[in-house]
This record gives sequence, C-alpha cells and structure tokens, in this order.
Amino acid sequence: MNPDDPLAAFKTSAIHGTGGFARLNLRKGQRIIERIGPRLAEVDLPAKQDVGNASIFLLDATGADEGSVAWHPARFLNPSGDPSGDLTGEPRIECGRAWLYAWRAIQANEALTSHDGNGLSGYPDRICRCGAAACVGFGVAAHYAASCRKRLRST
Repeated sequence: MNPDDPLAAFKTSAIHGTGGFARLNLRKGQRIIERIGPRLAEVDLPAKQDVGNASIFLLDATGADEGSVAWHPARFLNPSGDPSGDLTGEPRIECGRAWLYAWRAIQANEALTSHDGNGLSGYPDRICRCGAAACVGFGVAAHYAASCRKRLRST
C-alpha cells in the first residue's frame, strides 16, 4: 500500500498519534483501504496475540494477516466510538484480501476510523480520545460498550 494513497492521507491525529484522513469526499459503501501484512498461519496466532499484537485480522480458516508492519499505512486508522470505517470494524474479506469500506458518507479531511476489536480485559489501560458521543472512553469492541458502561457506573 502506497502512503500516498489517492483516498487516504496519514498525518498527526488528535485521537492518537498518526491517523488516516479522507483525501476527498467518499460515498457510503466505497472501498477505502486494504488491510495488508505478512500472512500468519493459524498455529502462529496464539504467540502473536500473547505479545499484544492488536493488528491481526483473520482472513479465513487457514490464517490471518499481521497489519502492524511499518509499511502498512492502514495500521494508522484509529479506533472510534463512531467509526467511519466498516460498521463492525472488521474488514470485508474478498478473495483472501481484507478491505475496509465506508459505512456512511465521509467528508474530505475527516478522520478514517474503525471500531476497536478489543475485549474488556485491561480496558482501563486503553483510553480512547475520539470524542464521539457514543464512545465509552476506552478501546473496546462495540459489543462490549454496554458492559463497559455498566462497569463504569458501578465503580
């Protein structure tokens, strides 16, 4: 993937470090960027996950890709409680390749974000600064948001 992608620019982000931004207006359903990285066999996944690799995406029953490599710009798409990327935060798998799509119209210069895929374990250490109204303030997958809110109310 070329860092000079025609649809995405990568620069300093208020959410976290470097972020991806739309270079131009994108329409709902438009394919934005490919998730790429070295192919990992299924047997290698536990070791990679044990060291906290947050950029692993399952591609099929035989393996996954590791998107944390330096030459992979989609790794800079920050998580958000109101993502502009695919609604589930998971890429769509097409012919063994993972792509992120816009689930709504995205304006030029708007941050390209996706849902975080993390569970509840260790959530207090994953502070989210996206500022979205729906965000629980921590990096957790969308289906954990209600549980996270409940835990926060009980503390």
